[in-house]
Amino acid sequence: MKELIKAIRSAANMNQEQFASALGTTPLSINRWENGKTLPNRMAQTQLYNVCLDNKISVYQTILDKIKTEAESINLEEGRVLLYHGSKSGIVGDIAPKSREMCDFGRGFYMGTDPGQPLTLICDFEKSKFYIVSIDVSALDSVEIQADLDWAMLVAFHSGRMEQIKGTAFYEKYSQLDAGKDLVIGSIANDRMFYVLDNFFTGGITDMALVNSLSALKLGKQYVATTAKACASVRVE
Repeated sequence: MKELIKAIRSAANMNQEQFASALGTTPLSINRWENGKTLPNRMAQTQLYNVCLDNKISVYQTILDKIKTEAESINLEEGRVLLYHGSKSGIVGDIAPKSREMCDFGRGFYMGTDPGQPLTLICDFEKSKFYIVSIDVSALDSVEIQADLDWAMLVAFHSGRMEQIKGTAFYEKYSQLDAGKDLVIGSIANDRMFYVLDNFFTGGITDMALVNSLSALKLGKQYVATTAKACASVRVE
């Protein structure tokens, strides 16, 4: 937060006294925020946002720029992949596959290749935390699913949309596609994708139309650590 406040003040071309006046607070408060000694409360955060609006500063882009600058300074060992994770209340204890079960690839620890995706998921939560992480993939049993029909069906399986055909060969195929894997890599599903999926299962579109629709979604990629071994390979950078 302290670096974000500095970035906003710099973009607004204000010194601490001018910034304090614009926010209706004191230069001492600005100094304490920028030194990380205290955090602005919700009212002050709203004022910060209003200053950004008045000065045509994109808060989202400012945050992304800061994240990317931090990421570029990180040097990783061979075999490690740099990723991003968002938590609504912060990571407590060891990293573990703690997500809810009906996520894209089931219960796991989810990380994305694009910082914008986890950022938008947590931005409305007051105690949320954003992490730059890395994972050592060299010793993990991994499967990467391309954004095709198999990927869509695997997401459908994990989101409970195949329960009506449980016990069929089709169901069994996708129940086993990533079974026992330490790490699942694949595109991120979003609300539009689920709309397309539901239309497919109700007979509204064909499998070819489903594949064509998926190719137009331009979804980001995610890495999902589904076992304790994979989670132990994750490091907060």
